[in-house]
Amino acid sequence: MNLPILLFGIVLSTFYGALFHFWKGGSILRLGILVGASWVGFWVGHFIGDIAHITFWAVGALNTGMATVGSGIFLLLGDWLSLVEIKKK
Repeated sequence: MNLPILLFGIVLSTFYGALFHFWKGGSILRLGILVGASWVGFWVGHFIGDIAHITFWAVGALNTGMATVGSGIFLLLGDWLSLVEIKKK
């Protein structure tokens, strides 16, 4: 994987996280959580697609389809986890 593909993946996953935050709303901390979750999910989805030989919407060496699915799953998990409130006694 070369540098332009890596940068494209970072930009695309950041866009997914920011778009999800725009849709759901929240604080700047929540934006950081969602963008981080999107980054992790994007690359996990890409590598799982490579290992399982599942490829769609490929852009060069980047398995954009599976990466997008992974990003979406991690964004939903990050959203759910960010709603948990810790109660102090």
